Amino acid sequence: MPTKSGSKPEAGGGGLGRRSFLLGAAAVVGGVPVLHGQQSSESATPAASLPDPLRTPDQLHAFEEGGGGAIRLTRSGDQWQSSQVEVSTQLRQGKSGTEVVVSLSAPKTRLTRLRLRWHGSFPAGCRFLGDHWERSYGDLEWRGLAGERLMPWYFLAHDGRAMHGFGVKTGAASICCWQADAGGMTLWLDVSNGGGGVELGRRRLEAATIVVRKGVAGEPPQVAARAFCQLMCQAPRLPAKPIYGSNNWYYAYGRNVSAAASLKDAALMAELMPPDPGNRPFVVMDMGWGAARDGAGPVAQTNNGYPDMPGLARQMKDLGVRPGIWTRPTLTTEKRAESWRLPPAGGRPKGELITIDPSIPEALAYIAESIGTIRGWGYELIKHDFSTFDLTGRWGFEMGPDLTDRNWHFQNRGKTTAEIILDLYRTIRQSAGDAVLIGCNTIGHLAAGLVEAQRIGDDTSGREWSRTRKMGVNTLAFRMPQHNTFFAADADCVPITREIPWNLTRQWLDLVARSGTALFISADPAVVAAEHKPALKAALAEAALAHAPAVPLDWMDTTVPQQWRLDGKTVQYDWYEGD
Repeated sequence: MPTKSGSKPEAGGGGLGRRSFLLGAAAVVGGVPVLHGQQSSESATPAASLPDPLRTPDQLHAFEEGGGGAIRLTRSGDQWQSSQVEVSTQLRQGKSGTEVVVSLSAPKTRLTRLRLRWHGSFPAGCRFLGDHWERSYGDLEWRGLAGERLMPWYFLAHDGRAMHGFGVKTGAASICCWQADAGGMTLWLDVSNGGGGVELGRRRLEAATIVVRKGVAGEPPQVAARAFCQLMCQAPRLPAKPIYGSNNWYYAYGRNVSAAASLKDAALMAELMPPDPGNRPFVVMDMGWGAARDGAGPVAQTNNGYPDMPGLARQMKDLGVRPGIWTRPTLTTEKRAESWRLPPAGGRPKGELITIDPSIPEALAYIAESIGTIRGWGYELIKHDFSTFDLTGRWGFEMGPDLTDRNWHFQNRGKTTAEIILDLYRTIRQSAGDAVLIGCNTIGHLAAGLVEAQRIGDDTSGREWSRTRKMGVNTLAFRMPQHNTFFAADADCVPITREIPWNLTRQWLDLVARSGTALFISADPAVVAAEHKPALKAALAEAALAHAPAVPLDWMDTTVPQQWRLDGKTVQYDWYEGD
């Protein structure tokens, strides 16, 4: 059985995969360009030599399936052409200022990616923070200039006085990443279809929209970062009230779970929850309720421990909590799905486990039916998981220049991988109705606006505190700007188990509860004792209320910030004492 929402058992990892494709690309991710038509404030750095992606690129290359090198394009104004490919980099006035729309047509060429480059330089000592492909893996950090570093979706650059942001708007039709080096910045737009090129035919693709925010001297870094995230995502779907509750994964790990056990979780939450019923907590059943292994469908086939899913939802509501459930929509053992099977790639499941190709309309309808079934049972929160791994065969830390293995493609080759993923997310959103959606192992830059909440980091742990420290604290600190700008952030659970020292757990509990983000405790009812209950009750009461977003004060100096500003007060945590 795979690690839930991870790759190897409770272990992270990394690597750039095939780095050679990007070597020598002079790509950069942290220029401090002039912002056309945006803020009229003092810039922290002279702008004359800085890369400016709000203008026509100095270089633009297209690449096609087969790896034959760059296609030679001839520039005319903001148009770049060859006999078979045309790319446009058009400036336009958006709601928040100037932006650049990158569009392309390639009627007879299977394109895989574009490379846009702007010349310029960065001031000495400038530091850069990039994002991740999907969840983060305890590896986000501020760094100096590193030309080979891939920074997916967007990056922030701090020159010592101000914070500047460079990125693409959420909901792009391509998978995007930036690089920054001593000679300029580069934006890569992956327009592949699976591990091959996309067949656009007569269609013109609007691949991405570039946005930039020039910072103000002396502006607090987190304020600048949040403002830039708001610029990238102008239509988030946010929950009406803060999300909080429990999840059984980190004490059960899918074993010995049943409806009776779920009701014990619900009873414990009912005991601990705040007295005001205006914002009731969720109790989420994670992997383990289905009959098939690894969380595969069909969802209607539950195991013997869960004989009546609608009845269980009603019983949980009777206890005063809101029922929630986990699902893996892109994996099934349904025999009729055999013709929808994605070809082998990476660590994608094989054999009786069928990874569904969502580019096939009938397959997408099957996924919609599954989500609709769960909502029909009465579950008010649906956490959908594993889809990025299922579709690419890789976890985010395994993705480099190539997000997936080469030489495979979706059945429908007319859409990019990003467009197919967006179709999947939109289908789940529509089928879920008014249920709260949490995306896990989903791509936040594509899920923004389609989920109320997003798991922003890899799994914490009910067995190893060091993993919670690495995955939980790091992701909360460095993806805090996305909270309530893209979606409500979920930095993952606070496990209460015998293996984790309570003095460390209590600190993590306190931080998440007061951060303003979603709080889910994973409390073993057999472990929770009288000594734990006052802290748990206090934390849940805090989590039920709206809070100003937490600010990691030392995030530029460490990967695991210890100093935080919470509701205007500075709080110091010790993540290592007693480990």
